[in-house]
Amino acid sequence: MTTAASPAPTAAVRGATAARPAAGPPRRRLPVGRLLAALGTVPFLAYLLVFLVVPTLTVVVGAFVQDGRPSLSVVRDLAEPAVSAALLNSVALSAVTALVGGVVGALLAYAVVTGPADGLLRRLVISVCGVLAQFGGVTLAFAFIATLGISGVLSVWLDAHLGTALTSSTWLFGLEGLVLVYSYFQIPLMVIVFLPALDGIRVQWREAAENLGASTWQYWRLVALPLLTPAFLGSLLLLFANAFAAYATAAALVSQGNPIIPLWVRAALTSEVVLGHQNFAYALALEMIVIVALVMTGYSLLLRRTSRWLG
Repeated sequence: MTTAASPAPTAAVRGATAARPAAGPPRRRLPVGRLLAALGTVPFLAYLLVFLVVPTLTVVVGAFVQDGRPSLSVVRDLAEPAVSAALLNSVALSAVTALVGGVVGALLAYAVVTGPADGLLRRLVISVCGVLAQFGGVTLAFAFIATLGISGVLSVWLDAHLGTALTSSTWLFGLEGLVLVYSYFQIPLMVIVFLPALDGIRVQWREAAENLGASTWQYWRLVALPLLTPAFLGSLLLLFANAFAAYATAAALVSQGNPIIPLWVRAALTSEVVLGHQNFAYALALEMIVIVALVMTGYSLLLRRTSRWLG
């Protein structure tokens, strides 16, 4: 059975086809989704501009201006013995509290990781650490004063029952007290930032090491510790920056003297201004910005290295 061939196109149809213009490139639609996503970042960028960029530029410009003219005299004042001593105290305080918070927080985080991933203990510890890491300022200072201060509840009880002399001691209002108070929020912060690194250690790595005959010490020395070291060092740098920039707790706790740089900034802003030192607070703030920027740069580099195997 044969089928009839299709009729040839008529001349009119051929003419209409030839006269039809060729289709141009398709029109590109506006990326509405991308535009809306970009608009969503406007509030964040405005926040950064108002609370980060503008203050930083103000500090940088103010530190090199004296009496309306460019000058380095204010920056030179940072070399004064009292200011240098306060800088060393701030660095030592931040380093000690970072080390204490890092070691204790890492051990606590490891204890949490060894339990069930969705267990009640893990959820409870993470929730408590999330609250305590942000519990600072005047409230924290008052809590320690009411507990361990000269008339604190615990100080009075220890003096009465154990014969201590806490009620006549002022250690809480110096650098020793700041170490204790800062460690209160440094430890939970370490738990929060170091827990993802411990979660990234896979069980298969330990099983493979044991199958190859490695002991527990060899596993930790050759496998786990080299992997956790960048994350641990990065967490220490983050704790250092957190303690170095803390102000409210020290301002409420220390009533005499300016043992650390943030209190020097307060004194430069609130006390009488000496002639030729009008912008000294800017210079102190610039010094803090430079140190924190260097520390956070090191933290970012270590975090980038850690993310290679966490992913």
